[in-house]
Amino acid sequence: MITCSLRHILPLSFAVLLASGSVLAGEPSRPECIAPSKPGGGFDLTCKLAQAGFKDEGLLKSPMRVTYMPGGIGAVAYNSIAANRRAEPGTLVAFSGASLLNLALGKYGRFDETAVKWLATVGNDYGTLAVREDSPYKNLDDVVQALKKDPKSIVVGGGGSVGGQGWVKIALLARAAGVDPRELRYAAFEGGAEHYMALMGGHVDLVTGSASEIRAQQGNKIRTLAVFSEERLGGDLASIPTAREQGYEIQWPLIRGYFLGPDVKEQDVAWWHAQFDKLNASKDFQTYLADRDVLPDYVTGPKLEQLVKAQVQEYRKLGEEFGLVE
Repeated sequence: MITCSLRHILPLSFAVLLASGSVLAGEPSRPECIAPSKPGGGFDLTCKLAQAGFKDEGLLKSPMRVTYMPGGIGAVAYNSIAANRRAEPGTLVAFSGASLLNLALGKYGRFDETAVKWLATVGNDYGTLAVREDSPYKNLDDVVQALKKDPKSIVVGGGGSVGGQGWVKIALLARAAGVDPRELRYAAFEGGAEHYMALMGGHVDLVTGSASEIRAQQGNKIRTLAVFSEERLGGDLASIPTAREQGYEIQWPLIRGYFLGPDVKEQDVAWWHAQFDKLNASKDFQTYLADRDVLPDYVTGPKLEQLVKAQVQEYRKLGEEFGLVE
């Protein structure tokens, strides 16, 4: 019988690591990023940021695949990971401020913000309002005056149902105009680019979206009335005025990030953290983000958990104000 221990044949430091269970995991097989929507839109963008970044920086040996799991603006994907796919080390799921808003409003069923492991954010996107090029609405004041005259005169399209982040963006403008948001005519879409298709088809008059989506729609004849950021964005979107410039103190940042299943081992979480650290340190990746109108904002670990909890609490208060939660 062979009785010698690993300590006799392995370097001492490695043996100690094995004994403590603190060895970093290796790359997971078949890495995947789930976009909880149809192709197109913010969740898809978030997954493709990771997919392209890890590939360009050589941080994954196996290419990351992007899969789509639409339903409930993230609810189907969140419930799938929290209930059935709890321990898959290679499965990342994209999330945004919309995900946190839905969690705050209880739209993810029995699961709350503690049901998954929040991994990392890479940046912030910002809310927008857009119309067709031939629209009579040239700025936010035009929209506000129309809403004051008749809140139902404008059909607004956006991702998610009433109470979702698409609706909240127009609700904030309605509130600033002294209009009851519950009087708005809102057409709900699952996500992706559906609301922009509805806009181009004349089915809605205005859409709420995000700055990163606007870039993807540049081939269509649309005009963006405002971006809900503190200051104007750069690049191709520098000509879009903020709501603040137009006299409306409305800001709506959208986190772009990723979470893992709740039972993923800490060694695997640590491995992903190390890869995201390297990705965040890449100047090329920072340029890649900026080129897609995502402002770099890297948060991970305990700070991200605190950020998520604080954001959910803030959204819950907003939901109470709009009568969306009890």
